[in-house]
Amino acid sequence: QAQLVESGGGLVQPGGSLRLSCAASSAIFRFYAMGWYRQAPGKQRESVATVSSGAGTNYADSVKGRFTISRDNAKNTVYLQMNSLKPEDTAVYYCNTVPSSRSWGQGTQVTVSS
Repeated sequence: QAQLVESGGGLVQPGGSLRLSCAASSAIFRFYAMGWYRQAPGKQRESVATVSSGAGTNYADSVKGRFTISRDNAKNTVYLQMNSLKPEDTAVYYCNTVPSSRSWGQGTQVTVSS
């Protein structure tokens, strides 16, 4: 079964940056639109950013101008560059297809705090 593994999370101060990576175990994912999602404590999981198979992108209003999603199909990897981080960006971040499948990875924790 193809898998997605997220990495790159951590603790960062407000205004800081992080780069998340999502490594796919199969090249088949290069044919799918991919997305980054996040779930904060006590909240529903939400879509943050998506990238189509042709590299077209879309962002949630809350992250526009601060986050950039990209993909490297040669490496079967999707990235999320996060700049100007805010405490409200604190969440577990996941990657998945768009629309999302029922299979979710472990995610990577992002904590923005001083």
